[in-house]
Amino acid sequence: MNTKQPYDADIRALPEEDRAMALDTLAEDLRSPDPVVRDDGAYLAAVRWIPALRPGERGRLGDRMTVHLKDPAVQARSFAPLVLARIVEAGDWRPQWWDAFADWYPAETDLRGHDPDLGWVHAVAHGADLLAVLARHPGQRPEPLAELATARLLSPTDHLFDAQEDDRLAYALAQILGHPALCEADSVRWLAPVAAAFRTGEPGPVPAWASNAMRTLRMLYVLADRGLSRRNTDEPPRSLTHREAVLEELARTLAIVAPYTA
Repeated sequence: MNTKQPYDADIRALPEEDRAMALDTLAEDLRSPDPVVRDDGAYLAAVRWIPALRPGERGRLGDRMTVHLKDPAVQARSFAPLVLARIVEAGDWRPQWWDAFADWYPAETDLRGHDPDLGWVHAVAHGADLLAVLARHPGQRPEPLAELATARLLSPTDHLFDAQEDDRLAYALAQILGHPALCEADSVRWLAPVAAAFRTGEPGPVPAWASNAMRTLRMLYVLADRGLSRRNTDEPPRSLTHREAVLEELARTLAIVAPYTA
């Protein structure tokens, strides 16, 4: 196998030794500071390869991604949940991966969307993508997902979302709130800490975290009102499990910071 161009290969056709080498190269390149290597090479290969991997291979790749969540390089941390999302879509998920992700997501401080040298960083958006996929994973309870999204929203930061991270996080919340096992009380309970945080606001400039949270909730209101739909399909929009309750509580929470809202 040509190790300089490992991603042209069909992973299923590689000899055993070359499969292991290719996956090691993939994991290493997913932390590369070069966006051509990381985004255009390793990540696109991961999208193609992961469904064809054996469960044990996906497990080892997932374990490597949890190590990346503690990597000193932000691009390694931020791409790990994106790869974990593809592994979940292939049917694999481990409790220890959740623990590592839940520790990292609200604690991440580098929230840049795009960097001129690193390319896409997008930690908030990539974490939201994993939450959205987990909301559809069999056996995954929705309540911890909503709580983790809330923790991310309320984490102190001076960074204002500038690359539609609010939209991605709102979409993840809508997926979570569409879970059929969610009771009405739990559909709105996650908003209580947000409302409490909004009530601590004082006159003056709006803190970045508060602006991020407001914009996320506004997009969520739109999704809750109109339903979730997929582009380029004839599928009708899918409603949240407790649409009316969520809309009412979102409006009540947003009214704290926008008193002219009825």
